Amino acid sequence: MHSIHERKDDHISLCLSEKVEYYSENSSFASFVLEHDALPELDFDAIDLSTEFLGKKLQAPLIIGAMTGGTKRAQKINERLSLVAEKTGIALALGSQRPMLTDANLKKSYAMREFAPNIPVLLGNLGAVQLQEVSPSQIQDLIQATDCDGFYFHLNPLQEILQIEGNRNFSHLLEKLQKTIPELQVPVFIKEIGCGISQRTAWKLKDLPLHGIETAGVGGTSWAKIESLRSQKKLNDPLTRSLQENLGETFRQWGVPTCESILICKNTLPHLKLIASGGIRNGVEASKALALGADLVAFALPLLKAAEISLAHAEKFIEQIKQELKIALFLTGQPSVKEFKKQAPAFLKKRSQSS
Repeated sequence: MHSIHERKDDHISLCLSEKVEYYSENSSFASFVLEHDALPELDFDAIDLSTEFLGKKLQAPLIIGAMTGGTKRAQKINERLSLVAEKTGIALALGSQRPMLTDANLKKSYAMREFAPNIPVLLGNLGAVQLQEVSPSQIQDLIQATDCDGFYFHLNPLQEILQIEGNRNFSHLLEKLQKTIPELQVPVFIKEIGCGISQRTAWKLKDLPLHGIETAGVGGTSWAKIESLRSQKKLNDPLTRSLQENLGETFRQWGVPTCESILICKNTLPHLKLIASGGIRNGVEASKALALGADLVAFALPLLKAAEISLAHAEKFIEQIKQELKIALFLTGQPSVKEFKKQAPAFLKKRSQSS
């Protein structure tokens, strides 16, 4: 078995060096258009992108999505991302904190408030499947160790199936979530990691005491492809490597496209805070996600690539997203994110097949 630390660095390397996203094929944002208003009657500089999240004010409805942690390379990336979140006034989600359960010394790669104390909102993260062996008190320890404002349980059955070391026992997780969530001292969210939240899953989540949900739909990073590529590099048997390659290709687009998942979650779970993610790559797509019903938008892979280069590149990416989002509001005649979401049914259109 390969160590969890080695696995985390493998994931980073593959995300940065291989074609692991399929957003152009399945993003589904091209299916929607925002109606242009040539007479917006607004002062562009007065447009307000600010949003309240977990009782804190964000400068824009954006989250740096959950990515990594647990290694020296991951720590460097997280430090840059935390500084970007602090400087641009947006939220930051940590990668899976599972490594902290096996080695307390790895806290440093996750304890971003010690590095950037003014991050507006920090979200912890652990795979829901870890509830098979982890207690609520251990999870609360992770939350306290990183001073998180909220906590994600991520759902990743496809990744676990294709991962060499994957945990395939997803039985009774709904029951375990029902018991665990009330024992945690922060708001709890559920997220997928690239296959989206379907109608069937949303129905199952309806009675959980959740604060919010993140779509992470098909259209961005494919963890089936990542685990397939990783297995090919780690396995010695040619037949097994070929099998893993075929599985990764077969399931690389499995799941629910992001836009569809947003609509499902908005309609089925209207009481929950909704975070859109999954192949969102610019501010126009972010504005469409908000118009469809999302409260916030998360970005992961583009920021991983930017942060690997430099802090400045990561900051530039966020500032560009904010500017594009602001322009989208201006060109639809909306003075704030709040008004934009309220008025969206009037100017968000389904693109016709002929166009």
